[in-house]
Parts: sequence; C-alpha cells; structure tokens
Amino acid sequence: MVQIQASVEIDSSLDNVWNIVSDLDSEPKFWKGTKSIRNISKEGNIVQREVTIAFRDSKCMQTVTTYPKEKIHVQFTQGIIDGTKTITLVSHDNKVKLEAVWDIKLSGMMGMFTGMIKKHIQSGTEQALQSIKQEAER
Repeated sequence: MVQIQASVEIDSSLDNVWNIVSDLDSEPKFWKGTKSIRNISKEGNIVQREVTIAFRDSKCMQTVTTYPKEKIHVQFTQGIIDGTKTITLVSHDNKVKLEAVWDIKLSGMMGMFTGMIKKHIQSGTEQALQSIKQEAER
C-alpha cells in the first residue's frame, strides 16, 4: 500500500467547502483522474457507485460514506484500485483545512505499477484541492 497525502487551506466557510466536496456527482470537474461516475444506490449517507478512472479507462466500484461537514470516506471495493481515499475538512478562524489521504495499491498483476502511479495520483490530488480552493474562494 502507498499513502498519498495533500492538503490546502481555503479562505471560506465550512458550509461552502462542504457543499462543493459533498456534491459527489461533480467529482470529475475537480478530480481529473475521475472520468465518469454512475451511481448505483444511495441509502442514507452511503452511496454505491461505479467510477471510470483515467488509468486505462478502468472501472472501479466504490462505497462512499459522507460524514456531514467532517469527512468523505471512499472505499474501493472492486477494480484496479484497492484501498481508500479520505477527504477531511477542519474549520478554524473562518478558514477550512481540506485534506485528502489515499491508502491504496493497484490490485492483482497491476500491483507492480503502484509506485509509478503514486506520482500521478499525488499530482492529481494537489491539482484537485487547488481547484476546489479556487471554487470555494470565488
């Protein structure tokens, strides 16, 4: 497993940042590695979905659990990626620290490429957080 971590401080309210990151269907707008999303089911704060990622247009199944104004936990349940991505929000002085932590590996034979894609995911995560910051600070 590799861990990827990035964070950004956003000059905005917690409500505003939460409204952006919790709009799960708009994820491809910010996360360039996410090409498309197809929601399968929603029960309370848990969404089951199929995501097409940029890496070879691979499809991954995810269970996404939202903890309002606190965090979003994504569990990859099937596909080329195995592990989790957690988005955490911490509010202080009318600013929000937005952090993304991945704990993943590529599954099966693709496991040998995990280190190679780490740089791509790190870069994509930093870019996504900056895009969210720009949107929130408008």
